Amino acid sequence: MQPAGILDVVELSDPRVHPDGRTIAFVATTPDLDQNAYRSAVWVSGIDGEFPACPFTDGDARERTPRWSPDGQWLAYVAHPDETGCRLRVADVDGGDTYELLEWPEDIDEVVWTPDGTRLVFTTRERDEATYGPEKDKHRPARTIDRLSYRTDSIGWTVDRPKHVFVIAADGAAGGTPIALTSGPFQDGGIAVSPDGRWVAFSSARTSTWDTDLSSHLYRVALDGSSDEPEPLTIGLTTHTAPSWSPDGRSLAFVWGDRHSMMRHSQIGVVELESTSPDEELMTTALDLHCAPYLAHAREPAWVGNDELLFQVDEAGNVPVYRVSRDGAPSVVVGGDRQIVGFDVAGGSLAFVASTATHPTELFVLVDGLERQLTKLGDPFVKRHAIGAPERFTATSRDGSEVEAWLIRPVDADPGALHPTLLFIHGGPFSQYGNRLFDEFQVAAAAGYVVVYSNPRGSSGYSETFARGIRGPKAPEDPGTGWGGADFEDLMAVMDAAVEGFDCIDAERLGVLGGSYGGYMTSWIIGHDDRFKAACSERACNNLFTFAHTSDIGASFPAGYIGASHLDDPEEFLRQSPVTYYRDMATPLLIVHSENDLRCPIEQAEDLFVRLKMTGRDVEFVRFPGESHELSRTGAPRHRIQRLELILDWFARKL
Repeated sequence: MQPAGILDVVELSDPRVHPDGRTIAFVATTPDLDQNAYRSAVWVSGIDGEFPACPFTDGDARERTPRWSPDGQWLAYVAHPDETGCRLRVADVDGGDTYELLEWPEDIDEVVWTPDGTRLVFTTRERDEATYGPEKDKHRPARTIDRLSYRTDSIGWTVDRPKHVFVIAADGAAGGTPIALTSGPFQDGGIAVSPDGRWVAFSSARTSTWDTDLSSHLYRVALDGSSDEPEPLTIGLTTHTAPSWSPDGRSLAFVWGDRHSMMRHSQIGVVELESTSPDEELMTTALDLHCAPYLAHAREPAWVGNDELLFQVDEAGNVPVYRVSRDGAPSVVVGGDRQIVGFDVAGGSLAFVASTATHPTELFVLVDGLERQLTKLGDPFVKRHAIGAPERFTATSRDGSEVEAWLIRPVDADPGALHPTLLFIHGGPFSQYGNRLFDEFQVAAAAGYVVVYSNPRGSSGYSETFARGIRGPKAPEDPGTGWGGADFEDLMAVMDAAVEGFDCIDAERLGVLGGSYGGYMTSWIIGHDDRFKAACSERACNNLFTFAHTSDIGASFPAGYIGASHLDDPEEFLRQSPVTYYRDMATPLLIVHSENDLRCPIEQAEDLFVRLKMTGRDVEFVRFPGESHELSRTGAPRHRIQRLELILDWFARKL
């Protein structure tokens, strides 16, 4: 697979089951090199061969977010015919007219039908037109910032673009005019409409100190707009997101988290609405796994009846769907060596989209215990490219901990030959590598490299103790080694085990690379070990002290691991920062960063580059204009191809 091979991948997502359980709508996305963008269309498929998967929309307007009406007669979706803004559309399922309900200058994130099918509830940003009306920045007024949270990576400014809840008539009778159900400087999301059609539940932080509380709660407002203020449904210092109403309307499920003491597993919880006081119950604590995988696009918990919930889980490189009931232990519904990146259930059918390590996403359905594959849109990609299969192995770290890892041999490798080897490190750190097709691994294997990847301490997919092993040594609760401690030892143990256990690795030609936290670890490694002959650090946080006041999550994220703010313990932030050890970095380094990255701002790359360049090190710095922190996943196709070509060129020159 060459870098341009990413253009051949069809990504499936967001499956939604028709109320009768017989038809599934989903989204198919492909890169478009000519337009340097992505084309997405809503597709539909029967569940039993009644009709094969086929496009429902033409894809010219980048359609997504399909949602069936309660009677199944209409399909709502969001379209993007222009570069900015979007349209909310409703199409007659039987081939009749498509109605455009709304044209909006911002994107629409979520769409939910009311139970009677007459209205659509959605979330979108409400922007200050005095600021955003003028086309050029130089004609816009200055912004006044009075909160720590005022912008978000890949979204931009939020201080003058709060996200709110709206409702609009589904037949366009209101002339395309939405009614705002929430207001204020708050960011609202995760909407659910009650079965009786009276209430809209959503998640938000709505205290006077919402930007520093590190908590969020569930609220409800009257669907008819009669609420003076949203009514809180949960309390406390933790987070409550992704609400989902039980069919009988008595309970609200949610995803629970704790941002004060990172990292903790997200849990699936339920709050009883008819209780005189908030009565929350976390249903999944016995599982000791992360129950809201970010990279698997985890959705809100899905009810099956009034007592059972379905949800996704990070588990040892896989993402299965689990079930949990009020009186039973969590159990697997759909598992296997694969990652499920979207699911839905209705009418007795469970639809899901899944990928394996050697095949792109496909659509499946589970009915009466029988699983059936409904699409083969990834088959042309697999036939066109030689795909390397991973070999699982484990390593034992210095303290005796077991670390899961995988190795992919070079495509068409000669038996007995030694090959240069690349250690890939994932971001997060609370995420996981595993059984999902990863284009970068296949590109590297096709270029003649052995690919090694693993889930060191701090990763999701294992116990909470494993995830919390890299909390700071000074943290008041569950102190650990800090970043660059157990995680570093784990990665070095993985490389030792790979070199010892596989005869295809040339130990004199090792490279290391990673992005975000993986970029952090790459920078850290070359300041503490000289076994690697070349490295590539991407979109990294290299200086945790400056990261704390420049990143969109900087005020809380590193402090949640270290156990103190950068104002209270600057020495510990610098001790755990790779830039502190720049004089020990002798490994040739390629630094790759996006200029619009707000998660790890580009000053993080500039800081390390200047230090290394001023001390005569072998370092190159590549900057991608117009890209965010998500360059490798959702960046412009030409930039994604160029990025892979630059990385291959760098390691070819150095290894």
